[in-house]
Amino acid sequence: MKPDTQQMTYNKLDLLKLMYLSREGDRREGVLHRQSKGWFQVAGMGHETMAVFSMLLEDGDYLFPYYRDRAMVLARGVTNAELATAYFAKRGSSSGGRQMPGHYSDRARNIWSVPTPTGANALPACGVAWGMQMQGKSNIVLATVGDAASRQGEFYEAMSFAIERRLPIILVVEDNEYGISTNTSKFNPFKLGVFNEEEIVQVDARHPDRVFEAASVAIDKARSGRGPTIMWCQLDRLCSHTSSDDHRVYRPQHEIDEMMLRDPITVVARELIEAGELTESDWEAIKQEINETVDREYQLAENEQDPLADETLDHLFAEPPAATPPPIAGSRKWRMVDAINEVFRKGLEQDNRRVFFGEDIADPKGGVFRLTAGLSTSFPERVYNSPLAEATIAGVACGLASYGMRPVFELQFIDFVGPAWNQIGQNLCTLRWRTFGNWTCPAVIYAPYGAYLPGGSLWHSQANEALFTHVPGLRVVVPSTPEDAAALMWTALHAEDPTIFLIPKHLFRLNMEVGSELPAVGFGEARIRHTGDDVTVVAWGNCMEHSLEAAEQLAGRVSVEVIDLRSIQPWDKDTILQSLEKTGRLVVVQEDGESCSVGQMIISEIVGNPDSFSLLFSSPQLVAKPDVHIGYNPIYEYAALPSTEQVIAAIELTMED
Repeated sequence: MKPDTQQMTYNKLDLLKLMYLSREGDRREGVLHRQSKGWFQVAGMGHETMAVFSMLLEDGDYLFPYYRDRAMVLARGVTNAELATAYFAKRGSSSGGRQMPGHYSDRARNIWSVPTPTGANALPACGVAWGMQMQGKSNIVLATVGDAASRQGEFYEAMSFAIERRLPIILVVEDNEYGISTNTSKFNPFKLGVFNEEEIVQVDARHPDRVFEAASVAIDKARSGRGPTIMWCQLDRLCSHTSSDDHRVYRPQHEIDEMMLRDPITVVARELIEAGELTESDWEAIKQEINETVDREYQLAENEQDPLADETLDHLFAEPPAATPPPIAGSRKWRMVDAINEVFRKGLEQDNRRVFFGEDIADPKGGVFRLTAGLSTSFPERVYNSPLAEATIAGVACGLASYGMRPVFELQFIDFVGPAWNQIGQNLCTLRWRTFGNWTCPAVIYAPYGAYLPGGSLWHSQANEALFTHVPGLRVVVPSTPEDAAALMWTALHAEDPTIFLIPKHLFRLNMEVGSELPAVGFGEARIRHTGDDVTVVAWGNCMEHSLEAAEQLAGRVSVEVIDLRSIQPWDKDTILQSLEKTGRLVVVQEDGESCSVGQMIISEIVGNPDSFSLLFSSPQLVAKPDVHIGYNPIYEYAALPSTEQVIAAIELTMED
């Protein structure tokens, strides 16, 4: 049964009890940590007034908190007992013991999983808000960050995207003037006058009445379709940054003493007592009851079941989708760019949750390589140009996907992945695992990839699949034919996990013969493109061309079997081993750099296993780009890239032993 997320309306006595519950939970964790029970603690002391926001949220609204929002998530319906379980990192916690304390998550209550990188929740929050807007919902999103995070580039991108699209979102900066030990006054963009003051609501949030007044206006604005609010809330951090810190080292004592006089719990309790709404004895009784409850619940949590070591790999991926043929006719000469475009069109027709977003992808441009030509004309409500902001592309994709949409987003060149890396490496690939499978991220990020097109230079020629395969939780594919591109994209569109889809630019517009029936291709399924008995050559992407040419040139002298890996993560070890049982010789050809690469991984796996090592007659060979960049002059480019001659030389070397 879905829990009630609308726990209370704003009532100062109820709020006081909740703030004290939050405070006592923080205090209890601090004691436990000093007793060496637990490994880490982060407190929200002084930020308890933020609970008012949650009191005003409705079912269907989403909360993207940060790690100092204990009171806020309590007000949203999370229990102290659940937070105690999370403190001890027990198996029954929201992360299964995989996240630090303070990293709240609750799928049923729409509390998105907190990432540690500061501000990394803001762009996914915009993705959820955009999904609500596209679906015509009256729900809203609340996202919070600390003041130090307001200098993160992603925070600016989130603000810009929210304002641009008039999203139903409130971005709250909880300004306690400290980023760990550093006073942020001289860094804070609000104090520096960076932002248009018309877009900013400033609140002294040390008192809940002021929070209630400002939050009510902002929530009404968002819910009525009048756009976002960026709220700058001034607070006090009444404690050290975490259990690994002591704020007395860097904060003057008079500053600590002064802010303790502003403690919101003390202030609100005194006001209620002075107003006759609460007596001193009643307040002491309330505190005692909460103290006993917290003590009992933490004792119970300490004895709960710990995580199981054999579950470490669980929830890294969902089960891959059953591969089905794309609903497209064959029997023609076809270009990869047209195959992908046709699959995109079928995907948009099949599922109205699919949304496309990327730089220049809308008509009349239709993408710099025409991968999305015609789609925005046919589906204007689901195909959009993005700003030139790769973090926005990846972060919004993550939020949309976790909300239940099916984003298919383009990076114009894979070379430009750098600004998006935080979202790909910290959110997209970790979301399922860090929430024990409760949140998912079924997104497709596709991009043109690779060189062998003179004039690309350093930032239009990268083959960098190893970067993505190194990150757990991503599926990575590199097709080399139109039918495989269509089939793998069709599979990726139906997957429940993020897929990085790399499309070799050199092969984009080559006309290739396609059979009468398009195949179904699942993840981790290689394809034998040329049969042989003497040497196994494994390649993918652009290097398939050189591998096949080498096999043809050696025909009559060396019988070469060429395997198109197609899927890099996961990769098809079984097909390679079956080939090696015939040939006993292995050559891997890749466009990526040599060090720490997919080719090295394959060879290491084969050589490191006694069963597969025993199949080899000679040392495996890797043909790869040296660890160097691609230069603008074609002389540099082709000097660095693998060639047919190099593949032939590697094959011949394996035949010498």
